[in-house]
Amino acid sequence: MKRRDFLKTAATAAATGTFAQGRKRPNIVLIMADDMGFSDIGCYGSEIATPNLDRLAANGLRFTQFYNGARCCPTRAALMTGLYSHQAGIGHMVDNRGTPAYQGYLNDRCVTIAEALRAVGYRTAMAGKWHVGENRPHWPVDRGFERSFALISGASNYFRLDEGRKMAIGDQPFTPSGKYYMTDAFTDHAVKFIDEFGRSKDAPFFLYLPYTAPHWPLHALPEDIAKYRGKYMKGWDTLREERRARQLRMGLVEEKWPLPPRDPAAPAWNDVKEKDAFDLKMAVYAAQIDRLDRGVGRVLAKIKELGADDNTLVLFLADNGGCAEEKVRGENGAAPGPVESFTSYGLPWANASNTPFRLYKHWVHEGGISSPLIAYWPSGIRAKNSITNQPGHLIDIMATCLDAAGTGYPADFKGKPLTPLEGKSLLPVFRGRRRPGHEAIFWEHEGNRAVRQGKWKLVARFEGDWELYDLESDRTELRNLAAAEPGRVKELRSLWERWAAKVGVEPWGRRNGGKKA
Repeated sequence: MKRRDFLKTAATAAATGTFAQGRKRPNIVLIMADDMGFSDIGCYGSEIATPNLDRLAANGLRFTQFYNGARCCPTRAALMTGLYSHQAGIGHMVDNRGTPAYQGYLNDRCVTIAEALRAVGYRTAMAGKWHVGENRPHWPVDRGFERSFALISGASNYFRLDEGRKMAIGDQPFTPSGKYYMTDAFTDHAVKFIDEFGRSKDAPFFLYLPYTAPHWPLHALPEDIAKYRGKYMKGWDTLREERRARQLRMGLVEEKWPLPPRDPAAPAWNDVKEKDAFDLKMAVYAAQIDRLDRGVGRVLAKIKELGADDNTLVLFLADNGGCAEEKVRGENGAAPGPVESFTSYGLPWANASNTPFRLYKHWVHEGGISSPLIAYWPSGIRAKNSITNQPGHLIDIMATCLDAAGTGYPADFKGKPLTPLEGKSLLPVFRGRRRPGHEAIFWEHEGNRAVRQGKWKLVARFEGDWELYDLESDRTELRNLAAAEPGRVKELRSLWERWAAKVGVEPWGRRNGGKKA
């Protein structure tokens, strides 16, 4: 960003009160899980051991109505840019589908959080899954990160790099060897980057830590799997009930929102013959989350060691809901866990992961787009162990980071005008206030589409009819009011259509030969 542009945006930020007078700019650590359901960590109702995330929640703020983009690439594009993913060039995944909204990599009319913060003096690093540009010049090192250790591509074997996948350290390709486990490798580099930046004390830092866990394949270390083996013999029906009961006690959900019936595609647990095999799948999945949480603990310990805990903003979220994809392959029929295996945990367990919501990754019903969001910042969040039901969306993370850093969003970058920021800062929520919300928030992925305005949500599956829900009384989307409220359906559909035209959404069937997603 040119100096005159930064001075202009900084002056605007000061005029609107976003600078905190006399406050030192915070470090910012943004952590994301991959394919993890709403209820999969302890502080959101899980039985999985996540003491480090739970500690962040106990000393910070939890959001109950925070939304992601339903799939990895669109989420990462929106998260990094503060724009809807189509505006950033990634309306689908990283394949180029021939139009600006579907080019498959971040465009030059957006700026990443790293680019924006680096321009105002932050040190920047990432360790984790990138997945918003496969080739140079679209790697992290090209988009504002001084240091990076990245899985450039989508999910891979946790013990080795799958053929066709790319990893990099900075601008150099990297291939793991020897004793290696991807979750730990991301943590190792994150801790290293924090140590480097934190010890210099000459500038605040921004760390982006997007883990691949617990995305398939189900790969975990033997000692972690053993910790959970046998704990899921109770089955998914009981698990859903237990998780919802914890969520009710915590105040995360409301009694008036019934738990939806088990997905029709999932059998009753009592009818399952291979219970031990299903128990193993969920045990490995839990072990992956457990190891992620321990990585978070190591990152937090390093920050504390450097004396930076009080003025570090930590944000934790997930890129989409639990994943119902069925992946079963591997060498010689290997069971889940080791390097030779390659499986997912499947729809029935994903149904439990997304408790209490319906549907999964890909879809834009609540099960596909509802994310935990934990915000921890000792000097910046007033009420500890607090919960908010104010809606938010990952387009808000850019605005929040800039607001916390005391700067504004640039009008242009590297000589190119930028698409105006879509997100709104969450800092008022951190300070215990109501914030001016969005007029509406929107989704489109593979023809699945939705708009939320206030308590009303209009949503449809690909090639399906619009459904209307009052999320205040029916967050679990069980009472479709479309027939009773045709005027509201028309109004919200028109709002969605105007948004879709603005950001470049195209009919999904036209993009994939008319086949269903």
